[in-house]
Amino acid sequence: MKTKSLILTSLMVGALAFAAATWGPIPTPALAQTVPDHDSHEDADHSEQEKDGHADEGHESLQGDNDSHDEPGGEDEHGEEVVRLSADELNEFGIKLSTAAAGPLDQYAELPGEIVLNADHLAHVVPRISGIVREVRKSLGDLVKAGEVLAVIDSRDLAEAKSAYLAASARRNLAQAKFDREERLWQKKVTSEQEYLDARQGLAEARIEMNSAEQQLHVLGFSDTYIKELPRHQDITYTRYEIQAPFAGTIIEKHLTLGESVNEDADIFTIADLSSVWVDINVYQKDLAQIRKGQNVVIEIGHGISEATGKISWVGPLVGEATRTAKARVVLANPDGTLRPGLFVTAQVAVADTPVGIVIPKSALQTFEGRTVVFVQDEDGLEPKPVQTGRENASHVEIVEGLKSGQTYVSQGAFTIKAQLSKGAFGDGHNH
Repeated sequence: MKTKSLILTSLMVGALAFAAATWGPIPTPALAQTVPDHDSHEDADHSEQEKDGHADEGHESLQGDNDSHDEPGGEDEHGEEVVRLSADELNEFGIKLSTAAAGPLDQYAELPGEIVLNADHLAHVVPRISGIVREVRKSLGDLVKAGEVLAVIDSRDLAEAKSAYLAASARRNLAQAKFDREERLWQKKVTSEQEYLDARQGLAEARIEMNSAEQQLHVLGFSDTYIKELPRHQDITYTRYEIQAPFAGTIIEKHLTLGESVNEDADIFTIADLSSVWVDINVYQKDLAQIRKGQNVVIEIGHGISEATGKISWVGPLVGEATRTAKARVVLANPDGTLRPGLFVTAQVAVADTPVGIVIPKSALQTFEGRTVVFVQDEDGLEPKPVQTGRENASHVEIVEGLKSGQTYVSQGAFTIKAQLSKGAFGDGHNH
């Protein structure tokens, strides 16, 4: 059996040898192999030399650029610095653009002050007649309209005043009727002249008495219309006295409770019209010669309240013995009520002004890469331009060099532009 297997193996080997000799090598599928020859090695070496050459040239060019940045007057080492924003984006981020121009640079004297009530729009409400408080309709802090009822008082004195007027009115009517009768009789020679003269004197006295009673009611605040209708009123209303607001405003003081007795001179309400306030400024002796009526004033309040501007409307003629200061006053509009009486302020009074070539607000200045810059708008966008500053005050500064008249610059929100350039991120990325 073993001999048979050896014979079969020998036959198979012989057959394969005969097929190889007869047909040649059997072709096989091409493989992804590359056998470099001598030429390909030279090409590869040449290509590598070209790459090295370009790399060296690029390195020399970059080195040259860096050298040019080191030289005075070269471009900024970070390249072009530009922020491009649309008009909507400028508005969204609170960025305000202004035009560079000449203007006055005010010189200011810094003085302390206080916001106080406008005494011209202040009222102390008194009852004008004594009585018992029957109703209290308004409380501290309430807004009131002119003529609105604040409280109601029951007053015996008021009833007496109304009764006196009604009695005087009735006596006047009787005296008028008697005089008319005596005048007719005297003209007919029926009565004596003395009786006629007595009737005329009685009429005059009745008229004086009625006018006096009427004026008493006017003093209490009653109108002519009310007084004429008084005879038709019910007796129950004779004691009722309504206390009304003299003008529209806010109740800032209230000294009145239900059921208490009040006198005619009691200060029961204080009403202030807070739509305008005064700023009383303390003027030191050394500054008195510079402070005049009509000067511009910037009022710095702080505590998150925007500054206000106004003009000096009054300068006091006296110097206080204790403080050794005089008073100056500024009237400010206060439509939203943010200027609260009692707040201490700093008043920047413009005592002189100097015309300068270019004046801008200090808010436009920023420090960028160690230089004082102003962001100027050109065809590329907003770019930082180094500037040289001159004279300044609390709010504005003179630009000596770097900004030309007519150029558009960022006057408000410049810090936002600086942050964009520094961080390279601005919302969805509007950078250079």
